[in-house]
Amino acid sequence: MKDINRRRFAQGTLAALGLPMLAAPVRANEAYPSRAIKWVVPYLAGTAPDTTARMLAEAVSPLMGQPVVIENKAGAAGNIGARLAAMAPADGYTWLYSAVPMATNMRMYKNPGFDALKDFRHIMRLTSADCALIVSADSDIRTLAELVARARAQPAKLDYASGGVGTPSHMGVELLLSAEGVKATHVPYKGASELVNAVLGKQVVFGIPISAVALPQIQANKLRALAVTGPKRNPALPQVPTLAELGVQGVELTSWGGISVPAATPDAVAARIQSAFETAMKSPKVLASIRDTGGLVDIQDPATYTRGFTREIALTEVMMKKAGLDAM
Repeated sequence: MKDINRRRFAQGTLAALGLPMLAAPVRANEAYPSRAIKWVVPYLAGTAPDTTARMLAEAVSPLMGQPVVIENKAGAAGNIGARLAAMAPADGYTWLYSAVPMATNMRMYKNPGFDALKDFRHIMRLTSADCALIVSADSDIRTLAELVARARAQPAKLDYASGGVGTPSHMGVELLLSAEGVKATHVPYKGASELVNAVLGKQVVFGIPISAVALPQIQANKLRALAVTGPKRNPALPQVPTLAELGVQGVELTSWGGISVPAATPDAVAARIQSAFETAMKSPKVLASIRDTGGLVDIQDPATYTRGFTREIALTEVMMKKAGLDAM
């Protein structure tokens, strides 16, 4: 009777989300999962990864037939959460929201406490997003050119916030400063939401958070976006030029996120997780939610996603040399 009620609950939730029924595949593999699943997000609540993971957890839970519970483990640019997930049993009951910092930290830190390639099985990439160069809306800096001129006139006196050492918001600013031949003072915070709050509160002059995190404040005219870092303009911010349009070359910055599990996770379990996410990512509700927050659906299979980590590690080495950064 409990199984019947569970299937009815799952079917009702699927219908509400606009997702196709998957009752047969769930019955075919009832051994996994048989209890709640923990999804570790190594960033603060309210950040773009956290918001994305919570939305996807709601969509994936009925497909898995079990609750998917978000557990925020922020700190050390994502290292703390990744380390905990790497040490978890490889039974499919601990997932990790994996993202760019997992790769960059392989070079930014002498001992991050995990190996992004050896300690994890990367299931799939889910989304990507550009970043936005922001200042307070009432700042007298209105353009990128004015920001660069101010930094040039006051060497190393302008300060900027990042979501942590080695995060895209840190590396992006350092690349921009290097490209423009100016300096500024880095003030690291624990995540993109704290970065945005620091700019809002005028604790710092500027920052480059993931666009999705800053978008509500930009749309509310509390923040001013001077540029975006992607290869083309963000559909949610069509009036904001790219850095390339403003003449800055070689500073194209994209953040991405996906799902990974401990390396020894069995093939059948990994395939079960991948199948659920592939289905969830086709939901009109999920697609709309990602678009509305300034993100992009950017699916990659396990092999392609894993290669992305390798490329990002190599790119980090190049960026660190350009920015004159040493591993911590």
